[in-house]
Amino acid sequence: MEVPSSLKSLCRYVETTLVPQDKIMNFTIDKEVFGVERDTFVLPEDITQFAGMEEIGATVVAVYMRYLHDLLKQANMCSMVGFIDPATVSANSGTIADRSRFIAGRPQKTDGEQIFMMPYNPGLVLLIVRAKRETVYFLDPLPGHRVVNEEVKNIVNSAIKIYNSHIGRAGRKAPIWKTLPGTAKQPSSVECGYYVMRFMRDIIMDPSLAFEKMYAKGKDDAPYPQEAIDEVRNEWAEFVCLHME
Repeated sequence: MEVPSSLKSLCRYVETTLVPQDKIMNFTIDKEVFGVERDTFVLPEDITQFAGMEEIGATVVAVYMRYLHDLLKQANMCSMVGFIDPATVSANSGTIADRSRFIAGRPQKTDGEQIFMMPYNPGLVLLIVRAKRETVYFLDPLPGHRVVNEEVKNIVNSAIKIYNSHIGRAGRKAPIWKTLPGTAKQPSSVECGYYVMRFMRDIIMDPSLAFEKMYAKGKDDAPYPQEAIDEVRNEWAEFVCLHME
């Protein structure tokens, strides 16, 4: 498998600088990306795993979301699409109430029409939360028909209730959950993170945000061609290269 050129530079940086000097790469993710400013870091092993197409974690995905935020700014789409930090809402990252409040806080600061993309661990899936329409979309890169994890369902349903009370409406009894069945499916168990990154990229590359149509049935569980995954790997690596010291 050919490694994208920017990723090769990054791997050289790991070998020549990060490992010998026992360093990590620090990132500040601005407040406008996730609603709160936060510092994160990429470890040398994150980069080598990423280069080897091994399983990646939420931090690597969050750094790509920071890159996608720049694309949204360039396309004047920040009022249409927002992000929810996977590190703040995934399992083991706080109480259910805290996580619900965090999710609810994102659409409260907008006119409500914005969609929010939310990668969720374990299993790394992508949820798209549309609070004003009380609808949540579930995009799963694994083949088969997984149902939505009950914990995340409770968290997001509570968040939409909090949002409803904030805007002063009764809302429906329960939000609508829609599984989008036409997503590409990963060929083994390690590619979840790369697929979720590609889903987010494809969604924001369509200014009409017709993702429901894009992921309607009819793909026969086919995987992405490696070039499609390499495109997001290259973008991630180019963005991370900007932070080399």
